[in-house]
Amino acid sequence: MIKNSFFYDLPASKSELDDVFKSITDEYKSKEIGYYHLLEQDIEDIKKYKKELSWVKRIVVVGIGGSSLGTKAIDQLLYMSKKRRKKISFLESVGPNAIKAVLSKVDFEESIFLIISKSGGTIETVSNFKYILKKFRVNLDDKDDRKHFCIITDKDSNLDRFAKKYDIKNFHIPKNVGGRFSVFSTVGLVPLAIVGYKIEKFLDGARVLRERFFDYKYDNLLKKALFLAKNHQKYPINVLFSYSSTFKAFNEWYVQLWGESLGKLNKDGNRVGLTPIGLVGSIDQHSFLQLLTQGPLDKTVTFIKVNDFKNDIKIPKMKLDFLDSTDYVNGYSFNELINAQCDATLESVVKSGINVDLIEISDFSEKSVGYLIFYFELLTSLTAMVLDIDAYNQPGVEEGKIILQKKFIKDER
Repeated sequence: MIKNSFFYDLPASKSELDDVFKSITDEYKSKEIGYYHLLEQDIEDIKKYKKELSWVKRIVVVGIGGSSLGTKAIDQLLYMSKKRRKKISFLESVGPNAIKAVLSKVDFEESIFLIISKSGGTIETVSNFKYILKKFRVNLDDKDDRKHFCIITDKDSNLDRFAKKYDIKNFHIPKNVGGRFSVFSTVGLVPLAIVGYKIEKFLDGARVLRERFFDYKYDNLLKKALFLAKNHQKYPINVLFSYSSTFKAFNEWYVQLWGESLGKLNKDGNRVGLTPIGLVGSIDQHSFLQLLTQGPLDKTVTFIKVNDFKNDIKIPKMKLDFLDSTDYVNGYSFNELINAQCDATLESVVKSGINVDLIEISDFSEKSVGYLIFYFELLTSLTAMVLDIDAYNQPGVEEGKIILQKKFIKDER
């Protein structure tokens, strides 16, 4: 399903590996961190709700960051390989042009809006929710209007209280599951189920890796986390080079997960962190590859390659005047071309002296994507543990929210 190959040494003593494994196992068994245990949740209520929405043709996810990125990542990876029955849009930004562009495609009578905020007070989400209510002249006292909304939030949050007051369908996010680790909670499973994906397969794929890892049958993930954390000052930049444009949203999800989890003050008050960069191949060969091969050796690179896109379109055996220098790829499939580009770029980056690893995915499926998502969640937790920081908070983000509130309180309208 997924294979991870390394083109550099991962030196780690048995005692180091054992210590980190014990710490992560203790965290897992304590159940204080909830994302590990989402894989056993009962999803029957979600499936039942999906069946009630046969009239829906479009889902609009109203959320930002962890409330939308994981869902968007999975949908972009799978939408070409699966026959979707419903359309999905994402309203994340409070940029007025983006709001107008998204909502211009929405027919209210055929749509359901999923209002997603873990805290229940995310300023972008609530502001967009207010605008939707006004734009579509929603009467919250009308049951037929209310059926177009579903709220996903923490139990007893202000948004949860709002849902209960107006009898709006709602799902809860477990208290011990942080936003950026929430894609396998109701945050991701509700919209993905309504679209038409087999959500149990996502959990199955993630469970394969979790069981393999906690049976101590996959120590390369431990070794990788140890290497990245111990060398975070030497190699502070981690590049994810994903070979398919369908990974664009996945890269964005990775950037949030990695950056917000690992950029912290450690217990001694020192700044630590690893900077994530998401690239798409072959597009970014024409923008970033030069920096990788001849720039500072301060990066690690993880390539992602899909072995079988299940799409056999080929480059025509066609000769064009003056363009015969490109004829060497004639007759090959685009699948073969993009993977050959990945292999060639990887080889050139390895030769330049950069530490490289490769993640190969057999094909796009719910199960393989579930495995891949959990791989990066687990790697993030492990790396934070070695760095001796809390992967699950974001105090730097909270400070910005406080400053924003003060700016508007000064000029209340």
